[in-house]
Amino acid sequence: MPYLDHAGVRLYYTLEGPAAAPVLIFSNSLGTDHGMWEPQASALAGRFRVLRYDTRGHGQSGMPAAPFTVAELGADVLALMDALHIRRAAFCGLSMGGLTGMWLGVNAPQRFTQIVLANTAPKIGSADMWNARIDGVMRDGMAALVDGSLQRWFTPDFVAGAGDSLDDLRAVLAGLDPRGYAANCAAVRDADLREAVKTIPVPVLVIAGSADPSTTAAQGRELAEAIPGARYRELAAAHLSNREQPERFTEALVEFLGSGRAARLDDGARYAAGLGVRRAVLGSEHVDRSLARLTPLNEEFQDLITRYAWGEIWTREGLPRHTRSLLTIAMMVALNRNEELRLHLRAAANNGVTPDEIKEVLLQTAIYCGVPAANSAFHMAGEILGDDAG
Repeated sequence: MPYLDHAGVRLYYTLEGPAAAPVLIFSNSLGTDHGMWEPQASALAGRFRVLRYDTRGHGQSGMPAAPFTVAELGADVLALMDALHIRRAAFCGLSMGGLTGMWLGVNAPQRFTQIVLANTAPKIGSADMWNARIDGVMRDGMAALVDGSLQRWFTPDFVAGAGDSLDDLRAVLAGLDPRGYAANCAAVRDADLREAVKTIPVPVLVIAGSADPSTTAAQGRELAEAIPGARYRELAAAHLSNREQPERFTEALVEFLGSGRAARLDDGARYAAGLGVRRAVLGSEHVDRSLARLTPLNEEFQDLITRYAWGEIWTREGLPRHTRSLLTIAMMVALNRNEELRLHLRAAANNGVTPDEIKEVLLQTAIYCGVPAANSAFHMAGEILGDDAG
């Protein structure tokens, strides 16, 4: 059976399409399951290897006893990829699934070629709204939510003419365990990725619905503007735009997923992507100081390194930033570039590098670059890391 046991929860998934095709992962919205993506899965099955799954607490997936966050939802995706030997994939998530995609873009960008964030926002709703919904579903059950959810998910004209085409969504929502639904509400309530999304280096397409009352088109535009180099597409739909406008949604996916890196990154997009990664790695304060010191003499050089060092190399998926940080420290020791070494020692923590890992790199440089170079680097690391250096 297509189940994966991971971190105390059983995840249901389906994997369809040619084994040699690129993988496309779909992540469902709150209150639905993997079946919400049926129009796209059917249309794309011959072109992609399509992985769909039920988010924990939904559909045929289980729910752990403890509360969870969007970080756990993202970790579920990575666990599925590891178990299925998927090194890299494209990802498409809607609403709550979009929040999962944002977390993945921030925390595991090397695993994804492209990310589509549909009908979502980095901060959805207010705590009071989510708490009221949690209280209501735990008190009254799922049936009381069905009509109101459909009114948010689709425009009135679409619902009026839909006939029985929405019966699958009604059945899934009504059949959910209220505890699973409430737990996911809490995860969405507690997620705030408004600052984090500014560092996503992966190519992103944001899709919004012009009539979406839950995550508005204005929020979609703001999200696209916050992510370096992101594209934006607006459809005449409410919240579940992939079901209300299935052909146009699929066309947007195909157009975006089929576009190559060269087509995506013109100089402006490359600069925007590079600036976002530069801020994430070196810290916004440092970058702001550098930009404030621009002169006619150095501004073209600063533009060059932002576009190519940061926009081309540090955005590549082949190595995680953690590894790039350690490599850069070692090269700066080898080349005796102390100013740059000091900069990257300070920045290393932003990439998840620990003082112990820096120590191991500097010990390695003592053998291959020479003891004097490593000795100087150890002194500098001690000054910068302080008590953290042990």
